[in-house]
Amino acid sequence: MAFEGLADRLQSTIKKITGKGKVSEQDVKEMTREVRLALLEADVNYKVVKDLIKRIKERAVGQEVMESLTPGQQVIKVVKEELTALMGGEQSKIAVADKAPTVIMMTGLQGAGKTTTTGKLANLLRKKHNRSPLLVACDIYRPAAIQQLETLGKQLDLPVFSMGTDANPVDIAQKAIEKAKEEHHDYVIIDTAGRLHVDSELMQELEEIKSVVKPDEIYLVVDSMTGQDAVNVAESFNEQLDITGVVLTKLDGDTRGGAALSIKAVTDKPIKFAGMGEKLDQLEAFHPDRMASRILGMGDVLSLIEKAQTNVDEKQAKELEEKMKNMSFTFDDFLEQMGQVKKMGPLDDLMSMIPGANKMKGLKNAQIDEKQISHVEAIIQSMTKNERQDPSLMNASRKKRIAKGSGTSVSQVNRLLKQFEEMKKMMKQMTNMQKGKKGKGMKFPFM
Repeated sequence: MAFEGLADRLQSTIKKITGKGKVSEQDVKEMTREVRLALLEADVNYKVVKDLIKRIKERAVGQEVMESLTPGQQVIKVVKEELTALMGGEQSKIAVADKAPTVIMMTGLQGAGKTTTTGKLANLLRKKHNRSPLLVACDIYRPAAIQQLETLGKQLDLPVFSMGTDANPVDIAQKAIEKAKEEHHDYVIIDTAGRLHVDSELMQELEEIKSVVKPDEIYLVVDSMTGQDAVNVAESFNEQLDITGVVLTKLDGDTRGGAALSIKAVTDKPIKFAGMGEKLDQLEAFHPDRMASRILGMGDVLSLIEKAQTNVDEKQAKELEEKMKNMSFTFDDFLEQMGQVKKMGPLDDLMSMIPGANKMKGLKNAQIDEKQISHVEAIIQSMTKNERQDPSLMNASRKKRIAKGSGTSVSQVNRLLKQFEEMKKMMKQMTNMQKGKKGKGMKFPFM
């Protein structure tokens, strides 16, 4: 999960001050020292850390905290607000040109994931904003760059404009915009060339494309795993191209967070999007306030709801609700639900969006074993249709057959059957609770 190390350090630090009825200047000094060390270890720019700590100190020992009824909570509020401001304050929305098409230039070094991000952005514009984007292949140097973009276009069923490797990138970009106007595309996304490092030849070409097509947005795609190096690259590109925003890739990986927490302060340009996985639908708008909440263990309910709305079928959800009420929930339904939850992304990331999940018994510092979920799916898929509908049919020989077919053990099959029955009982209790009876919490087999 992104920011995991930083999140753990910050959460344990602020926990010491949260419940305090009175906060002294010494308490604030000790907390900010720990916060500073945590941020520096996360590869956040030194000057950025220095300025942030100064602002937190000034506010934390000021009137708004000292005269508060809950000074400990007020200090945390200050830290959250300053982290949010550090990452841009509020979401920076994508530009819309007064006259179509809106032109977006995608820039960055090789290996940052620029071409894939170009496809992801086009997919997001079509699915979430009902736009009709045209992808443009202007990277004529990297082997197979054009083919890669064309392959992405086929996967997404989106058009790709290409003139091969012998054409001039400036001409390609110019003709692509003419094509977009003819075919009524409202967005043009230009995948430009990258290099292994920033050089004058690369910048000259990008400046020429910018001069001719006059883009509404110039996005710099940077690999968040590179930490402080990503910030240095952003500074160089911004100086020469005056970028309008940054797209961070691989934010779902084991990134320390230095890039996300430094780029806005160093370049004064917002983080527009974040890549949260390898799939073509795993690009998300970057919300500084939500990210700050997740770093501090406060969850991110809004993003969780958005993921659910995007990935969970509303009709199936209503049908499931009726089955739960009628106690007709089967293993087939359960398998279907697991599939919908998996579409929402890694379970560790989903758990980080639930406020207080890191404090729940059995979940603190625990990794959710996705292999266990695969075992559960394999067991259910090894059952016959009748067995899925009526688990009471299970006898010793059936369980043995299912264990063999799923590559698991009979004890694992028994455990799943027991947990499934417990879950059905919990569902019944929850239904009864709506009628005035008290219910208990629900435990899912994959938790």
